Amino acid sequence: MSQPTPEVYEQGKGMDAHNQVMRDIRSRKEKSYDPHQPTRVWLDEDNTPDGVKRSLTIILNTGGCRWARAGGCTMCGYVAESVDGGSVPHEALMDQIEVCLEHEAENADEPAPLVKIYTSGSFLDEREVGADSRRAIAETFGDRERIVLESLPDFVDREKLEDFTQYGLQTDVAVGLETATDRVRRDCVNKYFDFADFEAACTDAAAVDGAGIKAYLLMKPPFLTESEAIEDMVSSIERCLAVDGCHTVSMNPCNVQRYTMVDELYFNGGYRPPWLWSVATVLERTAHVDGLVVSDPVGHGTDRGAHNCGECDDLVQKAIKDFDLRQDPTVFEQVDCECKATWEYVVEHETGYNQPLTR
Repeated sequence: MSQPTPEVYEQGKGMDAHNQVMRDIRSRKEKSYDPHQPTRVWLDEDNTPDGVKRSLTIILNTGGCRWARAGGCTMCGYVAESVDGGSVPHEALMDQIEVCLEHEAENADEPAPLVKIYTSGSFLDEREVGADSRRAIAETFGDRERIVLESLPDFVDREKLEDFTQYGLQTDVAVGLETATDRVRRDCVNKYFDFADFEAACTDAAAVDGAGIKAYLLMKPPFLTESEAIEDMVSSIERCLAVDGCHTVSMNPCNVQRYTMVDELYFNGGYRPPWLWSVATVLERTAHVDGLVVSDPVGHGTDRGAHNCGECDDLVQKAIKDFDLRQDPTVFEQVDCECKATWEYVVEHETGYNQPLTR
């Protein structure tokens, strides 16, 4: 891809223009949310550096991502689910935690050793989750084995991580890096930081005994062809896991969420979510790396999520889930479909100036 000139980022262009478009799109949000109820909570299994663990996943309902309120990422509609007003009091956040604990008690025989907490923003940003709430949540889950906390790299701080590691909790920060390629992150995702900032967050985490980084990457952001997306993911996974302190990559295929630029592109014929074949290919090609690589395609098999032809989607998704748990790329040798020939044609012939080649 060609390199941009500095003039592209003048006022009214580049990131500033992205943000204006997305503020306009997100202003259409109508629904309000209860600050005493979490956005979502569920039980599952996840692969960790210590093996497969039962997990409790919590999405806290906060005031929303600071960057999203400025405009934010082209694909992320989670801010539309945030509480109005920009902040949630400590008592309300702890009410949400209690709801999640009740859900776990009702649906599991014993507490999950792994807890994952997301805010659709940055858990470590004290404008979203205050210091008192962070410390209370750390104490609440201090008897578990491992915790994952979502945050942008700006807010990764040794003292904040030690709020959790002091209890003996293995503490991972899930950083929404999206790609190791700065230009793709800036121009396709509209994210403001550089790969160097991610590396700095890894350094801070590595300095805390029991802490580490889990990189979240975005498979096929807008404006990339299928082949460009595949190559960018392979390169990004390799670069992330070469950084000291980063032990896991979660590859998230882009899905079409409401109140986003991707949504606008999708309805105007300018975006198709990635093929599941592409997800499988990236996992196969990076199976050699030193670290965990996992993927959980949201909305798989639907037009708005990663999908193939409709006939083989569940089978390929099952193979991806199997790979997540066993890290064995031979699982993909057991799945096939006639649509794979179409996908191969797309990878070879789709061009950025005339995409997408198929719907």
